[in-house]
Amino acid sequence: MEIIISNSSDKPIYEQICMQIKSFIMDGTLSAGEALPSMRALARDLHISVITVQRAYEDLTRDGFIETVSGKGSFVASQNREFIQEEQLRIAEELLQKAAEIGRTHGIGFEQMSNILKLFYEE
Repeated sequence: MEIIISNSSDKPIYEQICMQIKSFIMDGTLSAGEALPSMRALARDLHISVITVQRAYEDLTRDGFIETVSGKGSFVASQNREFIQEEQLRIAEELLQKAAEIGRTHGIGFEQMSNILKLFYEE
């Protein structure tokens, strides 16, 4: 598992870690029960604070992607991949609904909004 941190990203480092680990779980790179690096080891490898990694692991635990066992470490949760994907789709739908409301309210056309979404999606 190789996590790449971008200092030029507008996303905080802990979010970058979360997004990449979620992606690894969703695409099968990481499978249920597989151990993740310890917080200290990942912080050392990425040259970042342990607190930043801790925040990422806490968010991943909250979202059901990983499970942390005291004294043993963090592991990929044996969560149903379809359930996780459905939950993420629901969140995306809520955000897209807000974006559509902003577009309609401020006269931004569907084609322009669609192009913006495509741009972000392909990033």
